[in-house]
Amino acid sequence: MARISGVDLPRRKQIVYALRYIYGIGKSTSFAICKAANLPTSKKVEELSEADVKAIRDAIEANYKVEGDARREVQQNIKRLMDLGCYRGLRHRKGLPVRGQRTHTNARTRKGPRKGLQRRPGAGAPSPKPGG
Repeated sequence: MARISGVDLPRRKQIVYALRYIYGIGKSTSFAICKAANLPTSKKVEELSEADVKAIRDAIEANYKVEGDARREVQQNIKRLMDLGCYRGLRHRKGLPVRGQRTHTNARTRKGPRKGLQRRPGAGAPSPKPGG
């Protein structure tokens, strides 16, 4: 089993698809890493030798921020927006969609589950009429 950047890659997948399990590596980046490591993209993870895995590790460490470093950078960028108090930062702070999506309906991923109507205790009972 190949372990790169603290992630176990799936054994039966082609290397170009398995690399995408690492945070910070997408489609074009995985192709570029395979090219830099001189590996065919159709080779499966279980067919890799130690030298191949080392070549992939070296290519990633030399050119890309992945896993913890990439996550930390994204969180720092969000924190910077929040500290500035710009519109995007305020949306992050309130937990609302940041990129202009509608919120009247939808937006459940950002807003969380529906709250429902909050009623006061005894609000359903009729109130006594004054003087009657």
